[in-house]
Amino acid sequence: MKTGLYDSARYLPFGDSALLVEFGDAISPEANRRVISLNDTILRADINGVEEFVPTYRSLLVRYDPSKTSYEQLVFRAKDLEKASETSVNRVKGKKIIVPVVYGGRYGPDLCHVAHIHKLTEEQVIKLHSGSEYKVYMIGFVAGFPYLGEVADEIATPRLETPRLKVPAGSVGIAEKQTGIYPREAPGGWQIIGRTPLRLFDLKVKPPALLSPGDTVNFRSISGDEYKALAGT
Repeated sequence: MKTGLYDSARYLPFGDSALLVEFGDAISPEANRRVISLNDTILRADINGVEEFVPTYRSLLVRYDPSKTSYEQLVFRAKDLEKASETSVNRVKGKKIIVPVVYGGRYGPDLCHVAHIHKLTEEQVIKLHSGSEYKVYMIGFVAGFPYLGEVADEIATPRLETPRLKVPAGSVGIAEKQTGIYPREAPGGWQIIGRTPLRLFDLKVKPPALLSPGDTVNFRSISGDEYKALAGT
């Protein structure tokens, strides 16, 4: 059975100042564990010239300063570190976060649409969405935006045909098998089914992002009054 997972990582140049390490060609919990493990291992190694890490679902982008290290030197070092990281791949554990969400109404304008196309009630969609534990695969799009997976097949829903110009901060959405949370107001085409009062990104806090790759998230359904109380509105 094909899993989309490579037996050995692929090392590829990405422009003239970045290395791309690929672990598979599809969304896979195991590939993502290997990404996070290598990311953490290289970070701890504090390699001279390495400037930035960008972990994704199935790959790790490592940006470096060519005046301080070469592509060949970085690949050689990263391959050694990958071997070391394999021993800790199954020990990758992040934080467990409960995210309160008020579903539907003005907070979740697409809940009724998601329910309709799947021939479910809104309550069934809420139960399915809040009844699963989600892995934070990656952070991207805007600072602090977590890509979470995977939602139940029964509520997996394509993005909107026409994205909204403004999606409020805290909005919880579905896009295919992914669910995610908008940390700030931004344009977007995800199906918005609810909103959380939690602040996902705050430059005054260290680290500024509430969630990181490897964390797990559970959504908890709350009332509008609870939302207002938690949001302080």
